[in-house]
Amino acid sequence: MSKREKINLSLIAAMPKDAINQFLSKDKTPVSVLLLSLAVGILAGFVGTLFELAVHFVSERRTDWLKEAIASAIPLWLAAFLISAALAFIGYFLVHRFAPEAAGSGIPEIEGAMDGIRPVRWWRVLPVKFFGGMGALGSGMVLGREGPTVQMGGAIGRMVTDIFRVKNDDTRHSLLASGAAAGLAAAFNAPLAGIMFVVEEMRPQFRYSLISIKAVIISAISANIVFRSINGQDAVITMPQYQPPELPALSLFLLLGIMFGVFGVVFNRLVTLSQDIFVKLHNHDRKRYLLIGSIIGGCFGITLLYLPEVTGGGIGLIPTITNGGYSAGFLLILFFARIATTLICFGSGAPGGIFAPMLALGTLFGYAFGLIAKGLLPELMIDPGMFAIAGMGALFAATVRAPITGILLVIEMTNNYYLILPLIITCLGAVIFAQMLGGQPIYSQLLHRTLKNEKLRQKDLPDESKC
Repeated sequence: MSKREKINLSLIAAMPKDAINQFLSKDKTPVSVLLLSLAVGILAGFVGTLFELAVHFVSERRTDWLKEAIASAIPLWLAAFLISAALAFIGYFLVHRFAPEAAGSGIPEIEGAMDGIRPVRWWRVLPVKFFGGMGALGSGMVLGREGPTVQMGGAIGRMVTDIFRVKNDDTRHSLLASGAAAGLAAAFNAPLAGIMFVVEEMRPQFRYSLISIKAVIISAISANIVFRSINGQDAVITMPQYQPPELPALSLFLLLGIMFGVFGVVFNRLVTLSQDIFVKLHNHDRKRYLLIGSIIGGCFGITLLYLPEVTGGGIGLIPTITNGGYSAGFLLILFFARIATTLICFGSGAPGGIFAPMLALGTLFGYAFGLIAKGLLPELMIDPGMFAIAGMGALFAATVRAPITGILLVIEMTNNYYLILPLIITCLGAVIFAQMLGGQPIYSQLLHRTLKNEKLRQKDLPDESKC
């Protein structure tokens, strides 16, 4: 073998090593950050999936307890009241006694933590949100589990940074955001929506960098894999698969988006108003807070017996709506009834989210709109279910002010990829009109309200307690 051939062979042998070294030199991402984001995603996925199973278990056990009460001397309505009141009491007590920041959705708390203005007491938030959410959601109240799952995911992100003593502020911020994305991905089996929720909805707080984006993606994917390995790979909502609507019908989707844009602004203001009313009722007194919360939970236990459509998060109601189970008139009545029940439950400060109730409201009004449009314009061959799906995304976009997240979330939850064009039109119309009316994103409003009330309480404290 000649000297030139030996040199060529040595160069060829060195090429893979040089290519790897060159790749590593270009990619400045610390491997430790990626490994920690993977750990955050796995833990958040496991906790979020376990939380869902726990809520279902409590709901089923509540039904078993009611069946046992039929054969006893206690009337069924009284048993329903007492069981749901006890479950709600657990949620309200844990929140008020141990972690007030676990009240409500919890997403504003994560946004505040990403902004450096809210603490993350994960050792308190995780157990309180988990067991308190089990009680509140298990009682039949109109609350969702996605808000608690996002907050618990963020808390896990901060827990991991504390356990491994991560000092770098950007890394701590990235893992906090990764936990939030993982929480949403696990809550709805929607990894793309989980990623986009952090990137789009939390854009004022999220620190954009290649490292943070990688961490968020890895965490959301790993959380979703955990969810699917336990619950399966089916979409969260089982509903018909729709074909694209005719082009002339797209103007109706824009009209629906405009209507949701107006309603979204009104709904956001009603949410903060309901919270202010409940604060005036209990004035942060624990006994009054627990009494009001227990009564609300008990009343929803009774309502669950006789009118279950106005109770619960509403995700289970969506397939019934889209399968044509109700008339347009009943859907509108149910729509306004669930607005009232959502405001009561979420405004009371129970540890539960507003994500799922909003999706149910969007489905109710969207399907009713579709039924009316079909009756007025039979030549367009309209399927009302398409408007139900568009309504889910539109109300989310109008209230949360995150249209791309709303589009991806609905598509992933329902597996209706053919409706992406009407979804874009509806969500865009909703966001534009909500902005024109001057409305603020719901979670920004809630965070601002929390900070404002905390300052007011600090002013009311005596000087000794401030020291």
